[in-house]
Order: sequence, then C-alpha cells, then structure tokens
Amino acid sequence: MAFDPVDVSRITPRALGFDPDDLGFVADPYPAYERLRGLSPVVRDDATDLWLVTRHVDVNSTLRDRRFGRTYLHTASHEEMGHAPPPASLEPFWHLINNGILDMEPPNHTRVRRLVAKAFSPRMVEAMRDPVQRLTDELVDVVAGEGEFDLLPAIAEPLPVAVIAELLGVPAADRHLLRPWSADICRMYELQPTDHDASLAVAASREFSDYLRTLSRERRAHPTGDLISEMTLVVDEGDRLTEDELIGTSVLLLNAGHEATVNVTGNGWWSLFRNPDVLADLRARPDLVPTALEELMRYDTPLQLFERWVLEDVEIHGVHVPRGAEMGLVFGSANRDPAVFDAPDELRLDRDPNPHVTFGAGIHFCLGAPLARLELQTSFSTVLRRMPNLELIEEPHWKPGYIIRGLESLWVSS
Repeated sequence: MAFDPVDVSRITPRALGFDPDDLGFVADPYPAYERLRGLSPVVRDDATDLWLVTRHVDVNSTLRDRRFGRTYLHTASHEEMGHAPPPASLEPFWHLINNGILDMEPPNHTRVRRLVAKAFSPRMVEAMRDPVQRLTDELVDVVAGEGEFDLLPAIAEPLPVAVIAELLGVPAADRHLLRPWSADICRMYELQPTDHDASLAVAASREFSDYLRTLSRERRAHPTGDLISEMTLVVDEGDRLTEDELIGTSVLLLNAGHEATVNVTGNGWWSLFRNPDVLADLRARPDLVPTALEELMRYDTPLQLFERWVLEDVEIHGVHVPRGAEMGLVFGSANRDPAVFDAPDELRLDRDPNPHVTFGAGIHFCLGAPLARLELQTSFSTVLRRMPNLELIEEPHWKPGYIIRGLESLWVSS
C-alpha cells in the first residue's frame, strides 16, 4: 500500500489515541497502535518529537539498519546534529550510560560487547540454573501459606535483583541498595523525565558508580569467579574493558534485567488471569511454559518503545526523515502486527513461530536474553507447580510510566 507523504504529515498520533501521558492509553495502548499501523508506517508525534514506527517489518529492519543508532556521537557532535548538549548537571548520568553497550555504536560497541560476551558466557548462565531455582523457592516459601499477597514485591521484584546480584557478585548485605538505584536511573528512560526524575537519576548514577568502582577493584585484586571478577580479568586480542565500561555494563545488566523481568512477570500473570481458559491450559500443560513466556512477552510487551537516532537523511515508505531526528520504534505495536502474527490480539501459548521483537534485533539484541528466559521459566514454572490455585483478588492499576510499562501491584490469593 502506497502512502502520500503530504497526507502522512497531517496525521496526528494524539488524534489516533497515542498519548503516553494518559493512564487509559498506558493501560491499553493496542487500539491506538492498530490505528497508527493502518494509517501510516511512520508518522511524527509533535508532543514527543519522535517519528513513530509501528509495523513489525519496519521496526525489525530499523533495528538492524546502521543508518540508525543508539547514539550519534560517534559520527557528529550534538550541535552538528541540531541538538543542544545535555546540561552539565546530568554528566554523572550520561557518563555512566555512555559507557554501557546499550548506548554505544561500532567500533566501541563491537569491542566492548565482544569482551563482555566472553565473560558473560553460556557456561556462566547455565551455572545460574540452580541458584535461580533456589532463590525462587525461597521467595515462594515466604508467601505459600500467606493466603493473600502482592505478587510484585513478593516474587516479581526481588527475584531479578537477587539473580543479577548473585551473577555480578554483589554481597548479600548490599543487595538492598540495587533496586532503588535501578529504579531511579530508569526514570530517565521515560519520554519526558522531570527535573526531579533527573536529580534522582544523577544521584543514583553517582552512588552506584562509586559502589561498583570499589567492588570491581576488590574483585580485580581478589577474583571470586562472579561476573564482575570475570569482566575485570577478560582479555581478548590485547583488549580489556576499562573500569568505566565495566561499571556501565554492570549497571545496564541490572537495569535491563530487573525492570524488564519484573514487568514480564507482572504483566504476564495479569494477562493469564484475564484469559482463564489459557491459564487453565498452562496449568494442565506445564511443558508449554517456554513457548508461553515468548507469547506473554509478545502479547503485553514490557518495553513498549525504544529510540534510535537518524544518522543520515532517510526515506521510509516515501516519508522523508531528516538526519538528527529521533525514531520511536514501538515494540508493543510491532508485536501485535497482523501482517506477522495470526490473530495478534489472542493469547496463544503454543504460538510458533513467534518472531517478537521484545529483546530487540541486530547488534543491540539483548545480551541477557538467555538469563532472562532461564529466570522467567523458573519463576513461572515454580509458581504454577507450587501454587496451583493462584487467583487474582482485585484488578490492578498501571504505573504512569509508558516506556517501561508495568503494574503498581498484583494482589492474588494462593
């Protein structure tokens, strides 16, 4: 289907229901996505200054296209790209983020990801299988006889923090620090963070960086076999991670592993409770858990939108998008695209194939995806087995965040 660029330029996403500040939209963005997909493959949203890309084929291709990047600083300055540099007050936050592989582009990204991958190996992930089961059982033990409890603080939130902390080698006595730091840093990933959000993110970035700097130096002197120890020691073709790169990567693993996994768990159980026949099937067929989790990640995507910068003038379906613009790749929409998924609004536990983009694609495909899958499969399987009568006792409410989209609470009875 051809699109007239003049007509496309007149489409207002807000008129179609795209409003990340509205809790009604956050609770159910999918009807608005359907309208956007139907009217235009790409359209600019003036309120967020994003060019929204909503179709699976375009989201997938943009993620792999080197004309778009997580940063543009490897090609030009802020001023050359038509943007003001961030204020000096945000320097601790941006220094931390720019040293993690998520916001790097080649050649730095290639070098750092290669080094991290050598340390964060399949062997290390597999070695986490027993610890993940142990941590899950410990959390379930606490609430198994409680009757009513909130699934989020009981299981969904503490498990990924404990898993990442154990993987990194953060001492148990310090683990209570991680979740607040992660939550405050991730405030800056929303579309329009406030000055208060920025202040909290900067403080958390500074404190977390200082903590990890001390810990990494201890591990370099006295390795203990954890991921931070491995990253301090890894050498490939003479390259090592710098201390800042190690810190940036460790923070990224916590933030990505924690925030996304919490919301897959909460959103996933909410989806199952809303589809009781599907939940009954899963209880009867626990062998479906691996494919069911892929479907839950597709059906209600934890990270709804991801940005890319336009590194050179491009044309997408006849629409000119200028260099320096920012693309909003709407993962939640791509994962409900009927051109790729049969009956996309249905929750199908055995959906196969299931080419969702929840973990991204291309060179920035989620490095922690194997660990996330191990953790989620263990969590869901354990709760299904040990709490076979788990049921929802009140309808949950959504947090106001749109990018990292999750529930305020999820009260259940066992």
